[in-house]
Amino acid sequence: MSFALGPRASSAGYRLAAFERTGSTNTEAMERARAGERGPMWFVTSEQTAGRGRRQRAWIAPRGNLAASILEVMDVPPAVAATLGFAAGLAEEAALEKVSLEAALRLGPGRPRYALKWPNDVLAGGRKLVGIALEAELIGNSLAVVVGMGTNVVAAPEGTPTPAVSLAALGVQISAEELFSALSDAWVEFRGIWDNGRGFAEIRRLWLERAAGLGERVAINTGTMTLEGIFDTIDDTGCLIVRTVEGRYVPVAAGDVFFGPVASVGAA
Repeated sequence: MSFALGPRASSAGYRLAAFERTGSTNTEAMERARAGERGPMWFVTSEQTAGRGRRQRAWIAPRGNLAASILEVMDVPPAVAATLGFAAGLAEEAALEKVSLEAALRLGPGRPRYALKWPNDVLAGGRKLVGIALEAELIGNSLAVVVGMGTNVVAAPEGTPTPAVSLAALGVQISAEELFSALSDAWVEFRGIWDNGRGFAEIRRLWLERAAGLGERVAINTGTMTLEGIFDTIDDTGCLIVRTVEGRYVPVAAGDVFFGPVASVGAA
């Protein structure tokens, strides 16, 4: 089976560049933008060898996993473009629910349960299933935004800050190509709701309905400090709001989140 756009994505004018193997779909997308590509265009592979996630962590997709990057060129400020990551999480969760229908019927109460982890991950049973990373670059008078999404379809890495899991280990037997078709269609829906940031209030509402750890204890490692408290909400810019033991509400723009009683240990 080869990669193909879903019917909704095809009708909406999206295009596709598929690779049997590549270093990084994000790199492919941004290089194409620098060369004049304006999108919207998907760059996808089932084997990525040199990808990078947040904080420049290695993002390797062994054959059979899905690495997909969407290039969108838009006229919005970088801070607004950053909120597109929440729409990406919703698109991934919707695509996963669609391709998991057979497993849900077969597994019943043991079916996979997906949740969105701030800022840009999708979890299954508390383990990381999808990582999402955004890059943006000013090209001419417009902002080239690349949203990279990596899904553990057949295998999951070991030794990650948040333990990882694959769809195969969850009992969901689908291919990277099947998942991508569903993802490309779901992207059209949630990109449309986001609407260059004008619809972020609705994206925020939908995201919070699916948020992991909302109302629970968290520790956030920002790279320079560790902040502990209760995950209260996200604000209208996408910052995570932490309620501290002193009753302060502290916005966090970026960081690694750890949940529950092991939060302090994980974030140390």
